[in-house]
Amino acid sequence: MKGIVCKVCGYIALNGSAPEHCPVCGSPQKVFEEKDDAIKDYADPANLTDAEKKHTPAITVVKECGLIPGECQDAHARTGEILHPMTDEHSIMWLDFYIDKNFVARTHLTPACQPAAGVHLKQASGTLSVVSFCNQPGAWLA
Repeated sequence: MKGIVCKVCGYIALNGSAPEHCPVCGSPQKVFEEKDDAIKDYADPANLTDAEKKHTPAITVVKECGLIPGECQDAHARTGEILHPMTDEHSIMWLDFYIDKNFVARTHLTPACQPAAGVHLKQASGTLSVVSFCNQPGAWLA
């Protein structure tokens, strides 16, 4: 899938245009480039392979936050219907959260972590998307 990518940190602009400054690393607009393979495509979205199941984020929204009751919703993402391995050789490096294709947050991961993250959202409506970035095949979107 085509996307506009920051060459410094790998952030992908899902809304189709490069921002004035990268929301993750602050780099200027000039470091963005359009890439035909910014996000991996699925051979058959109705029948995912085990590799696709291992890399595609699974998203859960918890309507009532336990940490800030009444003020937010929790968005949880884990990489993989089949849990992704986390080794030095093969791991999920980050998860980016978006609402309505606008960037919300990035969680950096290391092999010492599980391939999962969560954010507390103020916004109560919109379409939540998550990009999972693996150090081997690249970015996957759910």
